[in-house]
Amino acid sequence: MENASYYDRINRRIRNSVTLKLLSMGILMLLLLIPASMIESLIYEREFTRQEVITEINDKWGHAQTLAGPVLIVPYKVYRTTDDDRFVETTEYAYFLPETLRVEGKVTPEARYRGIYEVVVYTTTLSYTGHFTPPDFSDWDIDPEHILWDDAVLAIGISDLRGINESIKLRWNSTPFDVEPGVEARAVMDAGVSVRVPVVSMPPSSGRYDVAFEVNLNGSEALHFVPLGKETRVHLASSWNTPSFDGAFLPDTRTVTEEGFTADWRVLHLNRNYPQQWRGAKVNLYESAFGVKLLLPVDQYRKSMRAAKYAILIIAFTFLTFFLTEVRNREKRAHPFQYILVGLALCLFYALLLSLSEHVPFNAAYVLASLATISAVTAYARSIFKTRFLSLLTGLVLLVLYGFVFIILQLQDYALLVGSLGLFVALTLTMYLTRNINWYAMGEAE
Repeated sequence: MENASYYDRINRRIRNSVTLKLLSMGILMLLLLIPASMIESLIYEREFTRQEVITEINDKWGHAQTLAGPVLIVPYKVYRTTDDDRFVETTEYAYFLPETLRVEGKVTPEARYRGIYEVVVYTTTLSYTGHFTPPDFSDWDIDPEHILWDDAVLAIGISDLRGINESIKLRWNSTPFDVEPGVEARAVMDAGVSVRVPVVSMPPSSGRYDVAFEVNLNGSEALHFVPLGKETRVHLASSWNTPSFDGAFLPDTRTVTEEGFTADWRVLHLNRNYPQQWRGAKVNLYESAFGVKLLLPVDQYRKSMRAAKYAILIIAFTFLTFFLTEVRNREKRAHPFQYILVGLALCLFYALLLSLSEHVPFNAAYVLASLATISAVTAYARSIFKTRFLSLLTGLVLLVLYGFVFIILQLQDYALLVGSLGLFVALTLTMYLTRNINWYAMGEAE
């Protein structure tokens, strides 16, 4: 009996020890970070699977397109004497950019699906017009007889040739030409099409070479242009209503409505870091590219990941609610195993959110997952504390917590501010509610 009485006193002391309770809660919260991190890994895995689907569809349809050109390329002969007095002939290239370049484009987006995953692709029709001044080699001290005028080509850079839908008909001073795949000199672009055009040492009667062509392309996610004209103007129109304008230049004017967007760019040669003509050296044209991305209006994986970052917050405040309930009503005690079940239910919320958001809009998925979790935890709290008031109080706290996180997820610029203020208010309220508790007296055996 003495041994039984001794163990009974030890059991009561452990059961009523505030220090042990807080320590066990802290350990449980740390352990629950393991399933929370597993949920984050699951989100990464689903997002990676979606990206694989996007890549697979883009490989067959066409990737993001970047167009550069036209560039007039004129080869010339260079003769050098080597160290062993041999006479060597090599071919080098001079590059000339257009004086004016105007692009009129219409982008027709389309959503493609593979299983539950959605991918944005598009078709576009681009009309190019512009003109070149006659190539001038006088600044380079090149013998006119060494210039290979008959081998001059016009090159147009297209990043993904698989997206070309129709043959490209180019008009050079009103004369039609058929372009061919490939670019002879890759110092300016890695992929594209080119055509040999008549260029002579004497300028034409008009004093210029006019060029015009149309390109019909498939692409996905983004469309960019390289401003090669001394003055480049680009006009784009589309029915997509969630564009993201990016690159080296933003549009001078843009209009975005529910019916789509229009955008206009005007770029001067002084705005970019390469000249109108050069020879030999490789020039990075693509650093000046600009354009538009076709964004999906909802990215459920990014929002799910942001929500998962707040897992420890919801677990901590839910455990705190249970703990303060025990403090106020010392007749009711929650076992550590019950804390574990509640914590697992709170972690399962993020798995529910992720799976539902792949089938319904994210906001609806959040509401459904949070209501399911709040209902389960509230019902379990009723079975623990045996009173409707305490169980409803637990449900109210969870409702406020999930509502607070939902508001933060809707914010972008003010998420940190609102989150910090919310946590400060919650901590202040906890300090106020616990101000009169004698924590030392609570540890004494009953």
